[in-house]
Amino acid sequence: MTGERGDFTAKSAWAFVIAFGFVSLFADATYEGMRAISGPFLALLGASGAVVGIVAGGGELIGYLLRLVSGRLADRTHAYWTLIIAGYAVQMAAVPLLAFAGSWQIAGLLIVLERAGKALRKPVVSFMLSRAGRHTGQGRAFGLHEAMDQAGACAGPLIAALVLAGHGDYRTAFLWLGVPAFLTVVTVIGVRLRYHHAGHAPHSAGRETQPPLPRAFWFYLAASALVGFGFVDYPLIAFHFARQDVMSPTWIPIFYALAMGMAGLSALVFGHWYDSFGLKVLVPGLLIGVAVTPLSFLGGFAMGLVGMLLWGASLGVHEAVMDAAVAGFLPEEGRARGFGLFSALYGVAWFAGSAVMGLLYDRSIVLMVAVSAAATLLAFMPLVQAMRARPPAA
Repeated sequence: MTGERGDFTAKSAWAFVIAFGFVSLFADATYEGMRAISGPFLALLGASGAVVGIVAGGGELIGYLLRLVSGRLADRTHAYWTLIIAGYAVQMAAVPLLAFAGSWQIAGLLIVLERAGKALRKPVVSFMLSRAGRHTGQGRAFGLHEAMDQAGACAGPLIAALVLAGHGDYRTAFLWLGVPAFLTVVTVIGVRLRYHHAGHAPHSAGRETQPPLPRAFWFYLAASALVGFGFVDYPLIAFHFARQDVMSPTWIPIFYALAMGMAGLSALVFGHWYDSFGLKVLVPGLLIGVAVTPLSFLGGFAMGLVGMLLWGASLGVHEAVMDAAVAGFLPEEGRARGFGLFSALYGVAWFAGSAVMGLLYDRSIVLMVAVSAAATLLAFMPLVQAMRARPPAA
């Protein structure tokens, strides 16, 4: 150890971001491949639109709330790598087990378990990336990681699409997704052995309590919660595509793959812009999100394609810029707690939004679209307050 900032150099920081990018690449190939077909699979098992929305949102809710616990646990115990490896092990096991689900209830439970596994490790991964981001730029670190993440997210749905095209069987697709799941666990263990110091957090002598979170951070949380509420999750979109016969089942995961590719590109671009312009880059990101639901739910194949590309671009902003911004609000000590709190509140809003959108879908698609767009537009109000309250050096 060479001091508080001695764990990473600029070179090793970039190497760590890339190494963990490969972990996320394999992981996303696994669970995004699953998510691309989970909506139609639940429908095949007898689920309604409301059930699909509640399962998707409920999984996110539990996953995000657990991040509040895992973030605090990480800061108190400093068992960063233990939480990461355990989280990946649980998450990666849940996906191939879907091949053996005999009812939508069991399938829904496994989908929730997958989200819980992600919850164990996500705040710690974000914390480690933020430590590397001091040397690379937070936006660039999270943007590059998200781009590699989305490369896997693009590959996973394509794997599912190829299996469906060849066999027409969702269960076989889930089994094939066990291959990148295995590679995920192997790779994260390798990164742990090479970069064990990434989990060493600084300590402040004599401090028994953590400092209060700044006012600007709470405004930012409010804006993020509104964005999460209005962001329609893909399982409901896929359910709509299948139910309204917008496209064949094979095209549904392909659309998702295209969206993931756009998310990776968006993360790189907006992550770079964030390091230069700060929170202002979220303004065009939110405007993109407003257009997603009308295009995805009120049109046919062509409009659905445009909607999915914009959905992916919006997701890239959420995953790269919004995480990077958290690091800009908070000091390194206790930052895992901040990431956990951010994720928990975002997840409560995501669950509420997913449940509402699923219920509205069964009654009025037009009303669902209007509520989704309105929530995203309302996010501008606390976002502006966050930008005003944030210290200029943050």
